[in-house]
Order: sequence, then C-alpha cells, then structure tokens
Amino acid sequence: MQTIYTLSTLEQEVKPGEPIKLLQKHFDSSRELFLYLTYFLTEVAGYAETDAYVRSNKHLPSKEDLNVNTKIAGNEVLWKIKENASYQSETAKAKPEHRIDKELVRKIYVQLTETEEYKTYIQSAERVAREEKTILEFILNSLLLENELFISHLEENFINWDDDSEMIVQVARNMLQQPDTINFSEVLSAEKWTFAKSLLQTALEKQEHLESYIIPRLKNWDAERIAALDMIIMKMGVSEFLYFETIPPKVTINEYIDIAKEYSTQQSGQFVNGILDNIHKELVQQNKMHKIDFKKA
Repeated sequence: MQTIYTLSTLEQEVKPGEPIKLLQKHFDSSRELFLYLTYFLTEVAGYAETDAYVRSNKHLPSKEDLNVNTKIAGNEVLWKIKENASYQSETAKAKPEHRIDKELVRKIYVQLTETEEYKTYIQSAERVAREEKTILEFILNSLLLENELFISHLEENFINWDDDSEMIVQVARNMLQQPDTINFSEVLSAEKWTFAKSLLQTALEKQEHLESYIIPRLKNWDAERIAALDMIIMKMGVSEFLYFETIPPKVTINEYIDIAKEYSTQQSGQFVNGILDNIHKELVQQNKMHKIDFKKA
C-alpha cells in the first residue's frame, strides 16, 4: 500500500522495475528498524559490564561498586543473538552504534536494576533457559516499548516506526523465543516477499480492470474525490479476490477494513467494507470467485 501510494504521487513516469525497487526499499527500512531495536536491547543488557567497570574505577569505590552483578551481560539468549552471523554482518553494514543514545541506554539499564524482575533474575548464578528469555522480554516490553523517551528516540531515527512498529515488535518477540532461527539479513520470508511483489505488480498492472469493479459501485461518490488510500486499498482487496486463490475473502475484507481504519479517514473502514463486500457478493453470484482451501494449496 505504501509503495503504490508513493508511486501515485510521483510526477515523472515510473521506470520499469522501479515499483519493485521501491518495495524493496520499504522492506529494507523495516529490516534496519528491527536490527536497531535488537541492537538497543543488547546494549541495555550488556551495559552491566560497562557499569561494573565504571564503578570499580571510582577513586574510592564502595563494596557495592566492586561487586556489580554482571549476570545479564552473559545472558545466553543475548549471546545467541550477538554471535549470530547474519546479525554481525548486518550490524557491520548498518552501523547502529552511530544512532545509539548512550545516555538513554544507561538510564534504562539503571531503571532495570531497580526492578523486582531484575533483582529476582540475578539472585541465582544458575542459568535457566526460561529465565534467560523472560528477563529480555521484560526489558523489551516494559522498559523499552513503554518508555516514551525510547519511542521518541525511535521516531526521530526511523520515519517508518509508526507504520512498522506492530510488525517489528512481533518479529522481535518471536526472535527472543527462537534466537537460533532468526536471519537478520532476511527478516521477511521468501514466501512473504513473493506475495508482496505479486500483489504490488497485480494491483499496478490490472489497475483499470480493478477499477471497473469499484467505480460502478461508488454511486453518488466522485471517484476522483475519494481518499487516494481508500482507492488503493480497494484495488488491493479486489486483486486478492480475483488473483490470489488461497486467501479467503473474509480474511481479505477484514484485513483491508483494519488497514483503512489505521491509515485513511475515520469513515474509511465502513466505506471500504461496503464496497468490497458488494464486489465479493457479485463475484460469487457470477461464479468469478475461485478460491481453494489454503490447507490443500
């Protein structure tokens, strides 16, 4: 949707291959955001060693200064991430250390050390797999995602945070559950990338045909005065009806209602619902809706 909208705002003629390049650029931005969120999380957990070093080098260190618990810096999940070859490769290219707010990292680490969750975690020297995941999930969910300063930091560095946050957070949570399986070079699976390209190309190449289903149902609406995003959303919905046989129509309609509510006007959800539902019913009546069971596909 973002790619099609961007293309619609360009004054010059779109060159062959440009839509796919733009789509790839959007996905690259999402990957960089995910990488940075992961990097910041590892910096907060790893700050325990920095804290221990700084405090032990005070002019007159206290007993507490000389005995800072650094268990979390050796967190097993943390090190599976840091030793991941794709993570090392992508961080070397993206250089997230140039974006990092070191003072914010320190503040969040200090906040972490004051929580009961952290105190319970460091009470035992033993490493329990479930506890290793749980403490990192706590940092992510409670200390980063609920921290206004951190969210502002992300918004300042990544213009796609508002659009991609829900997806990126889910990917990050999945990563903490299965750190061995994540590929930071390919956050989006090959299957999803193929679907995204196919949907983009279909919505662009079949544009006039898709409009032939939509425009007659606008009744008293002027097609040129309809919100640009609403028209794009409806074209994508009709594309799925006609050309993506494994996607159930109800899934398509519900998905695009949610997208319209999120990104377009207040009335867009109801409007898109009405148009897509009518098109769906007509396609069924005309036997033009050819869907197959996804499980059998």
